[in-house]
Amino acid sequence: MQQEYLDVVDIFDHVIDKRPRPEIHANGLRHRAVHILVFNDQNQIFLQKRSMKKDLNRGLWDTSAAGHVDSGENYASCAPRELMEELGVSAVLESLFKLDARPELGMEFIQVFRCRHNGPFELAIDEIDEGAWLSLEALDQRIAENDASLTETFKIIWRTYRAL
Repeated sequence: MQQEYLDVVDIFDHVIDKRPRPEIHANGLRHRAVHILVFNDQNQIFLQKRSMKKDLNRGLWDTSAAGHVDSGENYASCAPRELMEELGVSAVLESLFKLDARPELGMEFIQVFRCRHNGPFELAIDEIDEGAWLSLEALDQRIAENDASLTETFKIIWRTYRAL
């Protein structure tokens, strides 16, 4: 398997180095990621349940699609790639907001996008165990209850999204 390299960034999100993914996580280095919120025509959001094979947040529910920005890649090119890799679809993506890297976010600068798609999806079997559509009200309730089956990153993203 090919080694995945990510850019290491400073507090201003400027590239300062390039390292293998495991080294970045092990050393808590700042790096970049994208998260995509997919909504359907019934104004529901699609959530993915992370694979039990993942090294982080196994079996937890997360944003519709997400992933690391590869070394040399930017947020805008990473988001459609991740949408295709994880859900097997393409869609017009809208950039929403960016979260600064901090420990609660795994030291990731996160650019959040949204799109509209009704599926069906072709879930990446190594990445996702299952997916589900959820009403915004049901998700708001789960977030308010600090549902432990949701990733902490997703909770932060959703709270930020709803505050907009």
